[in-house]
Amino acid sequence: MKAAMFSGWKTRTRAAAMALLFGLAAAFAASPVLSQEAEPGVPAADAPGAVETATAEETVAQAPAGGQAVATAEARADAEPAFDSGNVAWMLTSTLLVLLMVVPGLALFYGGMVRSKNVLSVLMQVLVVFSVVVLVWVAYGYSAAFTDGNSFFGSFTEKAFLRGITTASESAGLPELLFVVFQSTFAGITTALIVGSFAERIRFRAVMLFSVIWVTFAYLPMVHMVWSGGFLAHKGVLDFAGGTVVHINAGIAGLVGAYFLGRRLGFGREALKPHNVPFTFIGASLLWVGWFGFNAGSAVAADAVASLAMINTMVATAAGVVAWSLVEAIAKGRPSALGAASGAVAGLVGITPAAGTVGPIGAIVIGLAVGATCVWGVNGLKRMLRVDDTADVFGVHAVGGIVGAVLTGVFSAESLGGTGIEGTIGAQVWAQAFSVLFTIAWCAVVTTIAILATKAVVGLRVSEEEERQGLDIVSHGEAAYEH
Repeated sequence: MKAAMFSGWKTRTRAAAMALLFGLAAAFAASPVLSQEAEPGVPAADAPGAVETATAEETVAQAPAGGQAVATAEARADAEPAFDSGNVAWMLTSTLLVLLMVVPGLALFYGGMVRSKNVLSVLMQVLVVFSVVVLVWVAYGYSAAFTDGNSFFGSFTEKAFLRGITTASESAGLPELLFVVFQSTFAGITTALIVGSFAERIRFRAVMLFSVIWVTFAYLPMVHMVWSGGFLAHKGVLDFAGGTVVHINAGIAGLVGAYFLGRRLGFGREALKPHNVPFTFIGASLLWVGWFGFNAGSAVAADAVASLAMINTMVATAAGVVAWSLVEAIAKGRPSALGAASGAVAGLVGITPAAGTVGPIGAIVIGLAVGATCVWGVNGLKRMLRVDDTADVFGVHAVGGIVGAVLTGVFSAESLGGTGIEGTIGAQVWAQAFSVLFTIAWCAVVTTIAILATKAVVGLRVSEEEERQGLDIVSHGEAAYEH
């Protein structure tokens, strides 16, 4: 091997990164965290519970063939704790609904908004980013988000690789494995949302490396701070399903990423039109359906709160569609299908932090406000910022998330039809505003570091010639359409 192969700082950095990854893999392979350990409190082999389980298993072995299924069910009932079957069934369904939001929902929504030469690259980025993040979630993400730690992070090792989690483990009244997989879909879709902001010009390997860094240092701490008793939870923030954790977080990351990537070739000089609006329309429709799992599933039970979140998700989204279409009709003379689809997503984003705490009338007001505001976000504000945010991730998710998060503090008040707040509306609005500002600052700093680290290791942007050719061929050797 020639020494020249390792010349240059970029090459040395990449080699060091690869060595680190292989070292971590070897360390985890040799670690006992890969084995399923018994959860504290589970009976030992000589405990009474274990004797009863063994007796049940012997009963199964001795039962005649016709009664084996019944005996097996009885043995499982003796061995496992009783969970509410209705809640479990609803959360299993909600998990699948959130998956529907990503593939095919988000993938089609973004895929239709890019040019035909880049559609496969966007579909691939959404799918693979989601898949990588799910694996990161199992490796250490769940542990870092939902275990005790400090105000910003949980433990990266306590439940790494699901250590100590068994079928008998419980979290939020559910089998813990179900809670893990439900939350994995939130991590996956949040990171995949960012893809739309720098589509059509970023390297595939850059997307992957950035996603791992970003989910580790932007998403996981936000989950811990808001939903696991951390810093923002102690500040009194209300965020039922992810206004700060998901939408503002992803939207700010999209804005920062779009600035660092720069504008697409021809941006501002030629029309860079969506190649397939029906794709985007279908994607938005699937997002609406899947969002019921996202919002109503965040009740973590099939109960009255889930019902409230469901009706709020329905009416706020409808209001977002109507508001966006009306504003377009007034401002441009006619409403567009792309605008109506975007209005649906805006309404969904806006109601997310408020879904379980506001009343239906408050949800309608939030949907109308977010739908109208986001039209400005993807037009006037985008021009003011002079940024090429390909799929308007910032204009819809950050702007809509900010409006929704602040209005959550208003309409959650019992006097305005909500479920009630501690203190005055003004105090709650301040808590919401503080959480918004903190999320913006945290995410902007982490995203900047993640982008710079990615640029140093693998580079960010494809060459001008590759961008002209299209990322479908350049990154994946395929074309979506035969010309």
